[in-house]
Order: sequence, then C-alpha cells, then structure tokens
Amino acid sequence: MKTRSRQRRRPRRRGWLAGILIGGVTLVALLAVLVPIASSRDPLALCVSQPATFPDSGVDGWEGEQLENAAVIVRTAKARGFGREGQIIGVMAAMGESSLRNIDYGDWETSGITNPDGTRTSSIGLFQQQDWWGSAEDRMDPATSAGLFYARLARLRGWQDLEPTIAIHRVQINSDPEHYARFEAEAISVVEALSGPCP
Repeated sequence: MKTRSRQRRRPRRRGWLAGILIGGVTLVALLAVLVPIASSRDPLALCVSQPATFPDSGVDGWEGEQLENAAVIVRTAKARGFGREGQIIGVMAAMGESSLRNIDYGDWETSGITNPDGTRTSSIGLFQQQDWWGSAEDRMDPATSAGLFYARLARLRGWQDLEPTIAIHRVQINSDPEHYARFEAEAISVVEALSGPCP
C-alpha cells in the first residue's frame, strides 16, 4: 500500500511542478506584452507647432481640426505671454463655444438665441464672437480670434484668482457662468499634451 501511494503521488508532484513552470512561462510572456502597452500609454507630449505630427487618435477625444485649433490657441496664448493657466482657459472657452471647430454659424442659426436686447446673435468662429468683437474675417481666423479673446482676458483684473469658468464667462459674457467648467479636465489634458519639446 505504501509503495503504491508513493507511486501515485509522484505523477501529481510532476504535474504540480509542470503547472508552476507553465504558469511562470505564461506570466513572463504576459509581462513581455503588457509592459510595453502600459508604457505606451504615458501622457502624450506633442510639439505645438507641428500639427502634422499629432496622433490620429487625438487627445482625450479631441482630434484632427479640433487639436489643430487648440494648438493655435496655445501658440497665441504663449505669444501674448500667457502661461499654462491662460492657455487652459483659452482652450476651455473654445471647447465650450464651438467644440474647437472654426464654424461660420452661431447661436441664432442653431437655437434661435437672441442677445439680451432681443437682436439676433451674430456669433461665429472658434470663440463664437459677435460683430462687436471684430470683422467676420478676424473672427473666422483662429489665431486672430484667439488674440481677441486674450486681449479681453488680459484686461480682466485678477482673472488668475477666479475659477476658470468664471474668468471665461466674464470675457465671453455667456448666459451660464458654469457652462465651461465641464471642459476643464479635457482642456488640461490637451494643453499638457501640446506642451512637449519641439525640435
């Protein structure tokens, strides 16, 4: 009996050891696949002045024309002396106004919204700026419209101490001061991605 039970245990030990060996090899193979995937998900660091190199997959859901327009906003902000916070505010504003698309229509065309005095709105472009912001050509040029936005932001005393959505509201004069808040996290991701080193 003892001899038989010993003989029965040996195959089980070999099976157990073989299982550990196979499991170890499988684990090593799995790590060899997963580690590069994990490291490839590091935050993007793109050169803001080279839109042709932006990934087709975009950044946090923003892609193509949207990412290129965000890059224009960031470059305009930098040229006017605005740091990271100002860049984020500009990108947030355009996200909230036009989904970062340079559109030639506005609130009247989409929703029939009028100005407080009852006149038809005339908003167009990335920032949905009305006639009093400047010419249609200026408002439809992403860099110029961003410059118009930053010129007004620069005149807003203490904008750095305000919640970003409130600072934008005071520049844009939107009906809802909290409208832009939902875009803050995505604007941060986009601005950080566009802050990579340029050759």
